[in-house]
Formats: sequence, structure tokens, C-alpha cells
Amino acid sequence: MSAPAQTLRLILGDQLNPRHSWFAQRDPGVVHVLMEVRQETDYVLHHAQKILAIFVAMRDFARQLREAGHRVRYIALDDPSNRQSIPDNLAALIRHYGASRLEWQAPDEWRLDTQLRDWAAAQPFETCVVDSEHFLAPRDAVALHFRGRKQWLMEHFYRAMRQRHRVLLTSTGEPEGGQWNFDAENRKPWPGTPAPPPDTRPSHDHRALWQMIETAGVGSFGAPHADCFRWPLNRDEALAGLEHFIAEALPHFGEFEDAMSSHSPRLFHSQLSFALNVKMLHPREVIDAAEAAYRAGHAPLAAAEGFVRQILGWREYVRGFYWAHMPGYEAQNALGHQTPLPDWFWTGRTRMRCLQRAIGQSLDDAWAHHIQRLMVIGNFALLAGLDPATLHRWYLGIYIDAFEWVELPNTVGMSQFADGGRLATKPYVSSAAYIDRMSDYCKGCHYDRKAKIGERACPFNALYWDFFARHEATLGHNPRLGMVYRQLRKMAEPQLDALQARASSLKRGLDTI
Repeated sequence: MSAPAQTLRLILGDQLNPRHSWFAQRDPGVVHVLMEVRQETDYVLHHAQKILAIFVAMRDFARQLREAGHRVRYIALDDPSNRQSIPDNLAALIRHYGASRLEWQAPDEWRLDTQLRDWAAAQPFETCVVDSEHFLAPRDAVALHFRGRKQWLMEHFYRAMRQRHRVLLTSTGEPEGGQWNFDAENRKPWPGTPAPPPDTRPSHDHRALWQMIETAGVGSFGAPHADCFRWPLNRDEALAGLEHFIAEALPHFGEFEDAMSSHSPRLFHSQLSFALNVKMLHPREVIDAAEAAYRAGHAPLAAAEGFVRQILGWREYVRGFYWAHMPGYEAQNALGHQTPLPDWFWTGRTRMRCLQRAIGQSLDDAWAHHIQRLMVIGNFALLAGLDPATLHRWYLGIYIDAFEWVELPNTVGMSQFADGGRLATKPYVSSAAYIDRMSDYCKGCHYDRKAKIGERACPFNALYWDFFARHEATLGHNPRLGMVYRQLRKMAEPQLDALQARASSLKRGLDTI
């Protein structure tokens, strides 16, 4: 029988922050609770590496807490006492320890926040919700910043965050380099040099844990790579990854951040998003490391600013946007797209080399960088009219860094324009020309990137013009699409008819492209 405890503290799988104030002192009357539950493995179909990475990191976090002298109750997936739901396990543990108080850190996902608050409201014991001490802005900061404004632009919020947190500013408070945003300098294709840094992440063998997960009947997809697992176990490994990125990749990150290559899926990207999103790393220390590299002359300003913008700007903005628009945002479908996902979203077997590479890499690594996600996979999904809710669940499941607060706005708003323009000021779509310019994917492809019609014409080309023709009533007055619609209106009717016929044929046979 375990010793009684006055207080239980719940730690979720994305709250693995050893520097949280909870752990500043040891208290024998407090038990810290972590649990592996089917509630969390099964709410969408997850990539094998995502399930494995979170379980591995949770187990290592429990080890760290015990070694630091804290009391820990860890409920493994195959524990006979596991009720496979967070509230049911908590109720049993409250009884087991005779506890009179339950504390938890505010969840970042609306479904968990609501579940815990609703359940706690019906309990006879005391409950307390504390901050996760991770983000640089509170949940409501974005909504408050844009209160009374029709349009929310991330750039405005980003500048305010730079000023509030004194990031990349001169002594007089002006932006370094005389401008806030150097995005125009960060759009180069990678010519093959300089060589990307090697992947120095440690490799771990988690075959026994993966066998347990499979034996328990947890569904998944993608390659587990349990015998040579490369994602960080803990903060120490995450810090080593940050140090390697700053030293080896950040100097070239900026100019090649939008580039794609079949020879180097990672290029100069950090792959720190998993460690950030489970809170092994704090965003401020990542931002400070990038700024320090710029001030030491190790990285150009455009590279440091571009990286900082992703974390201090976009990451914080998307989180605030999520909380401002939930619940119900996941059901947005302004363009009425309803086509199911083709089978190759689950296999990577398509003759389109760009999608074959981007989806195949995602299935193999549980990771792809933002342009692969947005301008290859998301681009095709939007042009082909795939159902945004189904696509959201696919993105949420496949990527190791995908938690709903960050993934949902990026998919439904930024990628699929399904919110009608609340997040993005225009649909992010392109024909084959963009993919050819920014990657080597078109070389050796079954399809001809320059052809618009015919069996071997790249599907992106006909689908691009068909998309704008179909949605002219909705998009035709968007000022950012003026050039597209001027071209479309000048197009000869037989040419447009041929393009739309080709697009219709493609959409009827998506599984076979």
C-alpha cells in the first residue's frame, strides 16, 4: 500500500518541463502522476514514432523526477490498474492515496482542457489549474491584441512581441537592420552547396516498448524505427540538438528555409519542434540562442530573424489564434471541399515525385519541414478539394510535433483556407513551377512539369487553374489574387475548358495519379 498523499499533480505527455516551479521543492505529500492511456493514443490514428516518442519521453521524465527526490506514480499502458482514461485513472488514484487536492497544468488542447475542467467541477475534492510556464504570451493575448479589428495579421503581433520581449532590437528600440522582416531574403533554392550538417541526434533502441504498444493493440501508421530511434528522450538531448543547430545549421537556415531536396530532407532545419512542443525546451532559450549567434557574428541577421519569427511570431500567434476560435474551428469548410484522401496519403505510392518524396519522408520520419507540409502536400490537397477535416486528422496524426493547438490552425486556416481567410490572407497554392523552382523533385518525375493538359501533364497545373475558376465567386475579389484572376479572365474558353476537363479527370482518379 502506497503512503497517503494530500495532493496529486497530473503531468500530461506534452508537459515535460523539468524547470517548472512545481519541481523547485520536494514535498512528500505530493505525488506526480503520469499515465499512458488509450484515450490519448486513439483519438486519431497516430504515427508510430509519435506514440513511441511521447511514451519514451514521459518515462524518462518520471525517472528524472524520482532521481530528484519527488514522488511519482507512473501508469504504463499495460498496467492492470490502467482504466485507459485520464479522469477515470485520476479518480482511482485520489481514492488510492486518500488525496484531498488535485492540481494540473493548463492543457494546450481544447479537448483536454474542457474534459478536465468539466470532470473536476463535479468532484468533491479541491482542484487547481496552474500555468505550464512555457509560452511567452497568455492564451488570450492574440485575441486581446486584435480586439475590434477585422483582420488579424501575424506580422503585427510578431512586432509587438519583439518589442515586448526586447528581441533583435537596437539600443534605441528599433529593429536590427532597420526592418522587422527579412523574409524576402529567405526564399532561395538549395544548389547542392553548402553541405547540410550531419544528423548528430543520438540513437536509442526502444523495441521492447514498441512491442508492448503493439501487443496492447494500439493502432498506428508509419515506420516506428524502434531499433534506431532518433528523437530526444529528455531536455539534455534536446539542448544538444539546439546547440548543434545554432552552430552548424542556423548560418544557412534563412536563405534555404523554403528549399526542398530529395538528397537532404532536413537541409538546414532545426527539428526542434518536438522538443519545444513537449516543453523539454523553452521558446525563450531557443530565441536567445539564435539572437546570440547573430550578435556574435556567427549567423546573418536574415537567418536569425527568420528563425525567431517562426517561434516568437508564428508559434505564439497560432496558439493564441487557436484559443480564440475554439471550439468549432475544426469543422470549418468555407470552400465546401469533401473529397476523401487518396490511399497514397497512407503509403506514399504515387507517380508524382514531389508528393512521393514529401509523404514518403513523413511516413518514414514522422517529420517534414514547413514548405513540404504547406506547398507540396497541403497545396495538392487544396487544389484537389480534399476534405479539410479529414486532412486535419491526418496532419495531427502523422507529424511528431503535431498537437492540435499548433496543427489545426496551420491545416484548416493556413494550408486549406477552410476558415475563409481568418488566418491566411490568400490560399497558399501554386502550379508545378513553384515546386520546380524550390526543389529537385520534378527531375525524373513521371509527369511533365511544363505541360498543362494530357496524360503526362503535371497534375498541379490543371488543378491550379481549375481551383481558381471554381472558386471565383469566393476568391475573385481578393486583392492578393488580382494577377491570377486577370490571367484567368484573359484565358481563351477552349483552353480553360481543356484545363478543367483534365482537372476533372484527375479528381476522379486521385488514387492512381
